[in-house]
Amino acid sequence: MAEVTGPGPLVTVRLLQFPVDLWARADSETRDLLREFVLISIDQEHDVPRQLLALVNELQQGYGSMSAAQTARLEAARAAGEDVIAELTYEVPAEIGAGVLRLGQLLDEADEYCRRGEHLLSLASSQSAKAFREWFLEEFSRQLAGEEPIPWPASDHALALQGASGE
Repeated sequence: MAEVTGPGPLVTVRLLQFPVDLWARADSETRDLLREFVLISIDQEHDVPRQLLALVNELQQGYGSMSAAQTARLEAARAAGEDVIAELTYEVPAEIGAGVLRLGQLLDEADEYCRRGEHLLSLASSQSAKAFREWFLEEFSRQLAGEEPIPWPASDHALALQGASGE
């Protein structure tokens, strides 16, 4: 991996027992939503789409190159039909923590925006995509704060999904 120079030291974030199918579903739903938000923001003045698009753009411009190898690994795993990646590692500056938290908040607001159904065809995130997204973002926040990683299957989010599907 190429050395990345940034405003501060890099922190290793390890995502353990990474669920490839859930990532693919969440990624697809998020991409669909962002495409629709781009269209909405061109014609109309809406805070949630504009704020989310601005933050996604900021994160991609500032840190997108740091995730290129992981995205390629995920795409290869999906193409190969892999269910789980044992460990996916990111090297990120600690300063990304605030952006990660804000992204989670804006995606939750986007879900609410979708539920209102006023300007969108997209639906709010599915239960599984939302659970995955929350685990993914929380792992960054937790590990940037110095905590140990929690593998997907042991996370509260995965356990809640199992409980929901067992009903």
